[in-house]
Amino acid sequence: MATTSAASKRTARRALDRRLPALSSLAAQTATPRGGWVRAIREALGMSAADLAARMGVVESTVLRLEQNEQARRIQVDTLERAANALGCDLVYALVPREPLEDRVQQQALARARDWFSLTRHSMALEDQAASSDVDEQQLQEQAAIIRDQPGLWREHDGA
Repeated sequence: MATTSAASKRTARRALDRRLPALSSLAAQTATPRGGWVRAIREALGMSAADLAARMGVVESTVLRLEQNEQARRIQVDTLERAANALGCDLVYALVPREPLEDRVQQQALARARDWFSLTRHSMALEDQAASSDVDEQQLQEQAAIIRDQPGLWREHDGA
C-alpha cells in the first residue's frame, strides 16, 4: 500500500511540475502595481471607490480599507475575490515553486539521508568499521530513495 501511495505522490508532483512553468513565467513578468491590483483596475476602469463599494454592497470606507490591506499584503483571499468579481475580473491564485517539486523532494530526501548516514557513519567509526566513500555515496542514494516518499520527510527533527 505504501508503494501505491508513493507512486501516487510522485504522479501528483510530476503533474504539477508540468503545469507550473507557465505560472513561473507569468510570476516573473507580473509585479503587483504599487497601490495594489484592486486600485489599479478600479482606476483604469474610471471607477470610484464609492462605485466599487456599491457594486460590492459595502460602504466606501470598506473599499478604501480593502485597498490598503491589499497594498500591505494583509487582504483575505475571499475579500479579494469579491472585489475581483465586482470589477469584472477573475482572481488568479497560485503558489509557484521556485524549483520543480520533484527536485525539492529529492533534495529533502538526500538531506535526511545525510543526517541518518552521518549518525550511522559515526557509530561505525567508533566500532572501527568505517566504509569507503564510494560505498557511502551509493548508500546515501539508496537511503534517500527509501526516505523519499515516507511520512515525516518534512518533519523537523532534533538530530537524533
